[in-house]
Amino acid sequence: MTEGIKMEKTNISAPLTTEKVREHGGRMIALLGLATSPVGVVFVSDPAPVAPEYRRLESHRYCQALMLARRGQKVFLDGEGMACPAAAAAFGFRPLPEGLRSGKGLVGFGIVADPLVGREMFARMPHLEAGRIHHLELFPLDGADAVPQVIVVEGEVEKLMWLVLGYLHATGGARVEATTAVLQATCVDGTIIPYLEGRLNFGFGCYGCRDATDLADGESIIGFPASFLAPIVAHLEYLGAKALPASRGKRAWKALGKKQGCS
Repeated sequence: MTEGIKMEKTNISAPLTTEKVREHGGRMIALLGLATSPVGVVFVSDPAPVAPEYRRLESHRYCQALMLARRGQKVFLDGEGMACPAAAAAFGFRPLPEGLRSGKGLVGFGIVADPLVGREMFARMPHLEAGRIHHLELFPLDGADAVPQVIVVEGEVEKLMWLVLGYLHATGGARVEATTAVLQATCVDGTIIPYLEGRLNFGFGCYGCRDATDLADGESIIGFPASFLAPIVAHLEYLGAKALPASRGKRAWKALGKKQGCS
């Protein structure tokens, strides 16, 4: 193992400060050229008062809260305000409705043809136990006023690819595995799995978040525990010196074009 990897793995356990979160968030945006901010997510277990700069969302889905936060807003969402029943169940706010639990709801949406498939999808869905959290606070990472537990990034797939490479470097080169049901992509895939399993996860989006938000066709979702923020950004700095601009420059592709033009 190289010294660089050892240094980054040591940084995983180093305590984050709010100032460092903002700094790393700004660097991530600049290095990758993200159009919007990564989002910090705080899981709040008690009904303590929320800072006045946070807007309470009503009749919003979790994916919509992420959409607002990545575009600069500070928001919080509780069980009463969460409009999506699947996300509300995933966060332990209320039980999954029978129509979804049976799989028939997904047939009704035209997502699956067999209710047994839909039932299995929900049965295997990771979730928080009931009452574990009181609400969620979401904020743009470059404007953070707290240290989040999870960071969610929505953006173009090419830009998320470099984040996965940074995480891979921080974990010593182990292959990165992802899990998804192409359902509950932002709440489960991008937030709950990183929170519960302490690892990065990603997916391609889902019916719900693509219907309910401005997530573009070429954009997707990635989430990781905030403990990996510093080493990921450190490796993005390294990638930005050579590999990232070289790949984006497409020199090999341009060279192929010249060869084909000469033949």
